[in-house]
Amino acid sequence: MAKAELMDYDKALELFEPVLGFEVHVELNTKTKMFSDAPNFFGGEPNTNITPVDLGLPGSLPVVNETAIRYSISLGLALGCQIAESSRFARKNYFYPDLAKNYQISQFDEPIAYEGSVDVELASGRVVTVEIERAHMEEDAGKLTHIGGATGRIQGAEYSLVDYNRAGVPLVEIVTKMITGAEHDAPELAKAYVSTIRDIIVSLGISDAKMERGNIRCDANISLSPRGSGKLGTRTETKNVNSLRSVERAIRYEIQRQAAILAKGGTIIQETRHWHEDTGQTSAGRPKSDADDYRYFPEPDLLPVVPGIALIEELRAALPEAPAIRRKRLKEAWSFSDLEFQDVVNAGLLVEIEETVAEGAMAQSARKWWMGEIARIANERGVDAATLVTPIDVSSLIALIDSGELTDRLARQVLEGVIAGEGTPSAVVAARGLKVVSDDGALIAAIDEALAAQPDVLEKIRDGKVQAAGAVIGAVMKAMKGTADAARVRELVLERAGQ
Repeated sequence: MAKAELMDYDKALELFEPVLGFEVHVELNTKTKMFSDAPNFFGGEPNTNITPVDLGLPGSLPVVNETAIRYSISLGLALGCQIAESSRFARKNYFYPDLAKNYQISQFDEPIAYEGSVDVELASGRVVTVEIERAHMEEDAGKLTHIGGATGRIQGAEYSLVDYNRAGVPLVEIVTKMITGAEHDAPELAKAYVSTIRDIIVSLGISDAKMERGNIRCDANISLSPRGSGKLGTRTETKNVNSLRSVERAIRYEIQRQAAILAKGGTIIQETRHWHEDTGQTSAGRPKSDADDYRYFPEPDLLPVVPGIALIEELRAALPEAPAIRRKRLKEAWSFSDLEFQDVVNAGLLVEIEETVAEGAMAQSARKWWMGEIARIANERGVDAATLVTPIDVSSLIALIDSGELTDRLARQVLEGVIAGEGTPSAVVAARGLKVVSDDGALIAAIDEALAAQPDVLEKIRDGKVQAAGAVIGAVMKAMKGTADAARVRELVLERAGQ
């Protein structure tokens, strides 16, 4: 893939004003699919979680999942939306191999929720209100795996495999109105907006919300207007970005790419684009279709959705606390400083730390490991920290440290094993033999061996040079491959010196 010319980011913002828009797709964690009784869960052998409805076989008819409707209404309410007294499903017609019916059941001009807004807080403390145009229900498509070729995409592939397990999974698509005024904060706002949506979804419990699995995917729209012109530019839509870090990087990249083209008098093509995590670039997909090209018409096999006031009010009363209120509560409960808490929010690790604390870890310890060693490894690998390890494993790791079974040094080795797929922290400790040696007899034997190699250490300690014990401690830790408790070794060395 040829590398596009990019303009310096600050220079691009001097010349152009960015206009943003986001379409966030949320897979709902209902037990069955949107229009069939096929099981809805991640994984499984290809083409096993399917029914005739999912495959669009003749004579099969869709039936709406009631739980999916309730979840969709709850999400709409949490987004501050109005809930439609009546909404209707439509057929969105297009051909692609992973869409067995050759149309997708979605909602078009009559969505379940509309006209809402969410407040998004940036690292600087700036709050941006993002207006929501609509949140509509639909079904997911299947998954294609392209075999052969250099890019893993359909172009150049030798053949493609299709898995319909995901076909028919319930989705809610959240569509924003145009977002102006973001300026230099545009990439950060993109990341913070998706993070805010994820926080809302997690609080509602309506989705597994794992971006690495595609439970949440973002289509990021961006266009540039010549500064002061008042004219809208041509937008591109970077499809299916599935990490917070990637959303931020994709927006920054598109601003720099589009600015370089426009500054030379070129034109932007209205198209979909693909994000490449490995290269940090986008590439052209297909020309972007407008709604008319999909030939929407009402789905004849489904009645309108009419929830009724009683149901809407029941779901409104059951809403959890808003993310902003939740953040304030957690900050106070965890006794984090303003800077500590803001760092957690900016890193997109609030959910992970909250779940780790819920598993029994102390808040400061959870923050230390997520924001420290786990974040370091994630940065080195260019992935989100949440994709490396689970809150349960981090809590278990911290429990082993708190019990004295692991030192921080050993815990880092255990963490590496967990991330490498060697099992739970306890399993890694057992397999690698990393448990702290608490047997004084074994420690004394190692100390005596170290003292024999450095016979003058005891005299130095007795003469008041207590720091001389460090040489023995280091030798013991090396001999025992880090499994000794350094504090206990120091105590025993000082006892040997009569201190």
